[in-house]
Amino acid sequence: MAENWPRGVFPARLIEKLHAEGAIATTRPFDSDQIQPASLDLRLGTKAFRVRSSFLPGPSHSVAERIEALKLHEIDLTRGAVLERGCVYLVPLEESLDLPEEVGASANPKSSTGRLDVFTRVIGDRARGFDQLPPGYKGPLYLEISPRTFPVLVRTGSRLSQMRFRHGDTRLSVAQHQALHASDTLVIDGQQPVDNGVALSIDLLGEGRDGLIGFRSKRHTAVVDVDKKAALDVLDFWDPLYSRGRSELILDPDEFYILVSLEAVHVPPTHAAEMVPFDPLVGEFRVHYAGFFDPGFGHSAAGGTGSRAVLEVRSREVPFLLGHGQIIGRLIYEDLAEPPDRLYGTAFGSNYQAQTLKLSKHFKPFAG
Repeated sequence: MAENWPRGVFPARLIEKLHAEGAIATTRPFDSDQIQPASLDLRLGTKAFRVRSSFLPGPSHSVAERIEALKLHEIDLTRGAVLERGCVYLVPLEESLDLPEEVGASANPKSSTGRLDVFTRVIGDRARGFDQLPPGYKGPLYLEISPRTFPVLVRTGSRLSQMRFRHGDTRLSVAQHQALHASDTLVIDGQQPVDNGVALSIDLLGEGRDGLIGFRSKRHTAVVDVDKKAALDVLDFWDPLYSRGRSELILDPDEFYILVSLEAVHVPPTHAAEMVPFDPLVGEFRVHYAGFFDPGFGHSAAGGTGSRAVLEVRSREVPFLLGHGQIIGRLIYEDLAEPPDRLYGTAFGSNYQAQTLKLSKHFKPFAG
């Protein structure tokens, strides 16, 4: 591991190399589809701890020490267990790290996790921040899980979060974003010029979807099994929202919405991207979960023409009026460390290529 690693976000081949050289350790072999084009899915271990509160261990403590002080009870995940909404759980992950001194990592919820309103954050020993592992980190990984809307059934091996590995400052500058857009067209029908990334605005007209603009979650639903695809009826869990002639939507506090971007976005094979919330000073709402966009998302050659960004949205303390075309998030692009050997797309079994407005993979197709 004394070798110098290339600068940029690591694609699949370099993630496999990290694993082969012992920088990523696992309790059992990787699943066949666990390594994504530029990220690694993380798997839940054999037990979960219900804890009194969320926490950061800080520089003087391991996560295990904090769990011991805060745990209420321990849950066996080997046969599956329901995690209740409004509770906080800590789960040791099957993966641990012994990173090279120049390689750091960051984590985000998987797309399907965010669309279920399951709040997840990765924590490492002596961490001062969530979802960030510094270059050279050595130690175990834990996942904080807090279902916000639906109770969820999870088990050992369930994959709720994903991790990126990178060397150096990988984000593009304003000029680099503009040059990449000129050569590869990062956004179609963009409402704002490309500068520090691609601004994403909200579609509240539903053209081409018979006026369907989004979904609002129901309360007091049945359990969602996070490992079962296309098993649930949409109307048992969601109220569809339609445009009624006015291009606006009032967000109710404490309600969870699935909406979609007005723009179609493109992540060329040479880059990865991350969606970050828009400046909260523009309103009392936020995109609830940041998310990774792998190389090839929205790429025509990978079957992604016209891919939109699906947005998980909450209002904060007060009702807030959203208008059609209002900016609600931003895609920041990053350099890959080397050309990828696989792209996000239908041939890879990706769930959200060429998506418009789409719920998580757990729900049956919605006919309207």
